[in-house]
Parts: sequence; structure tokens; C-alpha cells
Amino acid sequence: MSNKPSLGIPAAPAVSAFRDDALGDADAVELARRIAAGQTTSEELVAAAIARARDVNPALNAIVHENFDSALASARRPQSGRFGGLPTFVKDTDDVEGTPMRMGTHALPDTPSRKSSQFIKQFFATGLVSLGKTSLPELGLTATSESRDYGATRNPWNTDHSTGGSSGGSAAMVAAGVVPIAHANDGGGSIRIPASCCGLVGLKSSRKRLIGADGSELFPIDIIVQGVVTRTVRDSAAFLAAAEQYRPNPRMAPVGMVEGPGKQRLRIAFFTDSANGTESHADCRRAVADVAKVCEELGHAVESIRCPFPAQVIDDFFAYWGFAPFGLRLVGKRLFGPGFEHARLDEWSHGLAAQFRSNLHRIPAILWRLRRFARSYDALFSRYDVLMTPTLAEPPFRIGHISPDVPFATAVERVMRYAAFTPVQNLSGGAAVSLPLGRSTEGLPIGVQLAADCGSERRLLELAYELEQARPWPTLAGLVSR
Repeated sequence: MSNKPSLGIPAAPAVSAFRDDALGDADAVELARRIAAGQTTSEELVAAAIARARDVNPALNAIVHENFDSALASARRPQSGRFGGLPTFVKDTDDVEGTPMRMGTHALPDTPSRKSSQFIKQFFATGLVSLGKTSLPELGLTATSESRDYGATRNPWNTDHSTGGSSGGSAAMVAAGVVPIAHANDGGGSIRIPASCCGLVGLKSSRKRLIGADGSELFPIDIIVQGVVTRTVRDSAAFLAAAEQYRPNPRMAPVGMVEGPGKQRLRIAFFTDSANGTESHADCRRAVADVAKVCEELGHAVESIRCPFPAQVIDDFFAYWGFAPFGLRLVGKRLFGPGFEHARLDEWSHGLAAQFRSNLHRIPAILWRLRRFARSYDALFSRYDVLMTPTLAEPPFRIGHISPDVPFATAVERVMRYAAFTPVQNLSGGAAVSLPLGRSTEGLPIGVQLAADCGSERRLLELAYELEQARPWPTLAGLVSR
């Protein structure tokens, strides 16, 4: 089998920050090793990341708040943790003490947070040093990082295209080479979608494996998990192990440090049609078929199946998706302070809230079906070890295709088709990972998703390592920064 991708990196306009400095093209695990060996320092790495950020962010629009001076001050102090002293960014969904949290909207007040969220404490316990906050769509509620108030975040592989959402700012910074790892979170695919669009590894861990989002206890079904986006499997595995050490979930068997492929041969089922009955774009189908063939060559038992999920599950998910913007009318000031202005939310958020309100009489039945679906999802893994699909049904969209300016009914139709694969694991609580194993005919990244049941991170990471070795993916390191 070939170790080279069938299609190369795209032509301009692409943006790369990679250069011959302290960061080079190394991943987080390698950079942490260099710090430990005395070959570099945190201050050198943070300074390099700041220089890279200043160079490429004007083209990408991925940073919404800079903490460059405080990051350099932190880097001069001794750092502990698995990634002690490495530069990163935090997605602007979580409170970081002393930094405003705006969540992609001017509906939230521009005041510094008084304390960090519980997950951010877990995140920083790994030793990462934040350079600031990254962009997202308003409230993280759609599959592109385009905000009415902050503008569009652009894909480093081709700036005419979207980074995906909602962790698009973090994905842009990692893909462009500004930092090796950045915070992301996922309520319907928001780690995996930008990982797919930007050529990254995006692991969505099992429900409650890591500390969740502040306020998640208010949701009837907790669908949000926290995590990171990275360029290598080992960085995602190392972050999970380090975060787990800070606060393991006593109700789950620990994942521990996964360092390479597993020996067990797996039962892998793949499909490219989504639960709502739509076949994926030909480029996405080809990517999955190619990876399925590689898995067969590696000795796994691979089977092509039709989508095993009921068609109604995606409709039910999007009906439930409006719970957050609907609920903010009632509790927004309690959550975000008296400066929160519900009326300043954009048309997409108001549309989701209105859709939820129109379905209020159906919500009890929808919640019942979604909870029942979680049980039926788990039952699939008596027959299979892994489900393989496209991460997204189409290659990365051009900027504007699902922006806040698109009429709500049109945007809903487009998002439901585009992001029909990822919500399933948010509903079930199962683990999933997007790997950049495909390329579109235009040379843009296409993610292939590996999914399994709750607690299956080790199985997925071992398979991810094996595929990374068999089909190494390109990064933007070969491009000249501009």
C-alpha cells in the first residue's frame, strides 16, 4: 500500500505559519521532550508562536482576544504538567480568569471573567500556556466559524473556504502551525467538523470522561464534551491521558496513555449514507472507501452496511439543538450577568430558538426518543467494534454558504445535510475521532470518522495510530508563510 496521499496540498490561497524557528513543524509531544531535554525553553516556544500568530492571523481572523504579554510572563516561570510551557489557545466558550468571554457574539458583556471554568482548570493542569481566545460562530451553534459580530474565520488550506465549526478558530491556529494543540469542544461535532475541514485530528471523548462545560447540568441531555484539536494522534492521546490524571472519572475505566497501534484485529462497519437518507459527496465516499481498503489490508474485518440509525434521530437532534438559545431568554442574565442582551443574538440563534419554541409540545417525545436511541446505539457494538463514516457529508464549504446572512430555512437544510454524521455520538455519549485521511478533488482536507461506544477511546486511538502510520497525512508545513 502507498504511504502517500493520493492528492497533494492545494494551490494558493493557502496560509502557513511554519518556519525554521523554535517550534519548527514539531508536535506537542516532541516539543515537550525538547523542553525536558534542555534543547529549548517555554519562552522561546511562546515567543515563536506569538510571532507566527501576528504573521497569519490577519489572513485567518482566528483570534478574538490576545494574551501575548501574560503568556510570555507565564513562560518565564517554571511550568509543570505533561505539556509544561507549550503555547496554546482557548476557544472562547469557556471562562478564563481575567479574560473576557464573548462566545462569538456582542450579546455578552465585554468584561473579564472572575474565575476560570472547571474544565479550563483541567486544561491548564497539563501545563499549557494560553496566548488568548479563538473564534467561533455565535454560541457555537453552527458548522462554520462565521460570526455576524466577529466576521469569518478562514481555512488555512484555502482562505476562500470555511474552517468548519464551531471550534474553527482553534483549528485554524493548529493547522496553520501557530500552535501544536488548542482547546476545542463538541456539542454536535464541533471538535470533529473543524478537524475534518482543516486536516487535523479531532477526538471527541466519551460523555463525562473529562470535565464538561459549565452549565451543562441545565440541559435535559448533556451533549457537550471538552477536548482539543491536534496535528498528530499522539498529541490527542497524550492530552487525554494528562487531563485524565488531573481528574479521573471514577465511574469509567481509565484510558491511560495510548502510545501506538493495538494488536487486536477489529470488526469495522462503514457507511456513507447519513441517517436522514442523504448520500455523501463523491469525494467523501471515496475517502471512506480508501480507508476501508487500508483497514482490510491491515487485517481488520471490514463490512459495508447501510446507515443503522433511524432517520428521525437527526431531525430530533436539530429540534433539541435550539434548547440553548431558547433557554437563554430565560436564564441568560443569570448565566452571563446583567450585561447579557438576548435581543442582540443573530438570526441563526433566534431561528433555532423559534424552532424550539414551535416544537415545545413535541419535546417530551423527542427527549424520550433520543434517550432510547442512546441505548440502541450501544447495542450496535455487540456486532461491531468500530463504525466508520465521513466526518462530513461534503468537503469544506466556501465562506458564506451557511453564514449568519443565509435565510434560516436554507441554512438549516444545508447544515442538516452537511453535519449529519457527527451528532450521533453526542446523543449516545460514545467516543469518536476524525482523522484527515482524505482529500477533495480541490486538494482540501476530508475527515474520516471512527466511532464506537462509551469508554472506547483506547480502541479508537490504537486504530488511529495504525492508520496514521499506514497513511501519513500532509500538513501545511511545506508551504511558505504569507
